[in-house]
Amino acid sequence: MANSQGGPLKPGDRAPDFDLYDQNGRQVKLADYRGKKTVVLAFYVRAFTSGCTREMKAYQADIPQFEGIDTQVIGISVDSEARNKAYAESLGLTFPVLSDPHRTASRQYGVLMPVIRWAKRVTFIIDKDGIIQSIQRGEEAINPSNAHASCARSANR
Repeated sequence: MANSQGGPLKPGDRAPDFDLYDQNGRQVKLADYRGKKTVVLAFYVRAFTSGCTREMKAYQADIPQFEGIDTQVIGISVDSEARNKAYAESLGLTFPVLSDPHRTASRQYGVLMPVIRWAKRVTFIIDKDGIIQSIQRGEEAINPSNAHASCARSANR
């Protein structure tokens, strides 16, 4: 998505709100966290793929660190709720894994691949005010240590 000046999203921009469902059928909105928690919004390509599995398992392993700094991790893909439910259960994920089957959020965040229409691997760190603090892409987004460092900086502001 474009920011208010027409370019792609970047740190300092307001994160677009979304209204999607998680692996348990619960409605999740970014606005639900505003004023309460920093959000790690981790777009991943497809459930059950090796890179995405490594990424989601790494986030799950670091959940106590994220919770310690008032941060909510959220995974998001274009997979169906049923596929994300099976995926989350297979990995023992305790954080929300959102389904974006209509690609609405993927388009808003500018991560939708044009031909295959899957989301790129991109992680957005969104502070409690709903402002994007950092963006990690590709291999950088697989390792949650970058996201954790950004969240810690955001928490200390």
